[in-house]
Amino acid sequence: MNRDETLTLIQQMEHARQHLHDLYEEYGFGHACVLEQSMLLDELINQYNRMFQTKKQPHYV
Repeated sequence: MNRDETLTLIQQMEHARQHLHDLYEEYGFGHACVLEQSMLLDELINQYNRMFQTKKQPHYV
């Protein structure tokens, strides 16, 4: 991903986080829409982490 795509993903994550907060304030923790939004945010975070993840191979001696 290039810099613009990374910034867009960060903006999406922040928007999703704020929306999750708003839903939590309105419906509480266990409501289905809050859980759904939480999963959406988790996926964005996972996508962001995969962008910077380096695969390390185990070293056997």
